[in-house]
Amino acid sequence: MLDDLKIFIAAADTKSLTAAADKLGMTIATVSRRIAALEAKLGSVLLHRSTKGLTLTTVGERYYRECAEFIDALDQRISNLDHTLNSLEGDVKILAPTNLGSGPLDEFWVQFAAQYPQISLRIELSNQYESLQDTQADLALRSGQSSNLSLIQRKVGEIQGVLVASPEFSPRPSSLSELENTESVAGQLFTDWHIIHQSGQEHAVYKTHRHTGNDMRIAANLAKHGHGVTLLPESIVYEDMQQGRLIRVMPEWHGRRREIYLVWPYRRSLSVRAKLLRDELTKFLHSQAWFIPS
Repeated sequence: MLDDLKIFIAAADTKSLTAAADKLGMTIATVSRRIAALEAKLGSVLLHRSTKGLTLTTVGERYYRECAEFIDALDQRISNLDHTLNSLEGDVKILAPTNLGSGPLDEFWVQFAAQYPQISLRIELSNQYESLQDTQADLALRSGQSSNLSLIQRKVGEIQGVLVASPEFSPRPSSLSELENTESVAGQLFTDWHIIHQSGQEHAVYKTHRHTGNDMRIAANLAKHGHGVTLLPESIVYEDMQQGRLIRVMPEWHGRRREIYLVWPYRRSLSVRAKLLRDELTKFLHSQAWFIPS
């Protein structure tokens, strides 16, 4: 019906089946047949045909006035939507966990902004679950899989937890019993320590931590300054380990792996900007030594 309306308006504007067919890239027979089908559906003749061309009937004039503006507005909206989805110029909004989006991904945001200056990043960091629909975000980086069936979820990899301490911290534990009794610091999301031996053996460490913080970087900073052992995602402590400010403790043990997903709404078309951000972020994560690609 909508396509038939566009054909009718083109015929009315050009006053010629031939001109309308040329404008729409159709045959004259198709244009004539589609207009006739529209007239049959409406039960009224819209156009007078003659050797001199086409003229609107009284009903056709009224119908044209009612529909032409609507069709033009719809075409403009479709054009605007096409530009929004397919232009590299514009915004792209992403949600990410605070302790992954800030610190481990600092280099990525800078690289992406420099490589694609026409794209404006809108980055929202939070350790609380934020709905893509409520925030109107294009993408989200998530730790763990969601049960929300309205989301497309692509697992991009995992981040392993590691036990670390300052090189100056002493005595450093070398056994499970020593670990349970040593000074420790923790992020609030990592107060319960479940560690896995390289042989596959698992162990739950139940202990009271000397210091805790609601940001894992607080635990990393306290550990760097000799206030205890901590168990944190390797992404947070990797640079400090490379610089020698932190060292692995009981390296044959590691924490559970955090599964990392990129998610986006199932029913919403991703813009080329969002697709580009998704693909570039995946490549960046896969290139990091602290990330285990899927």
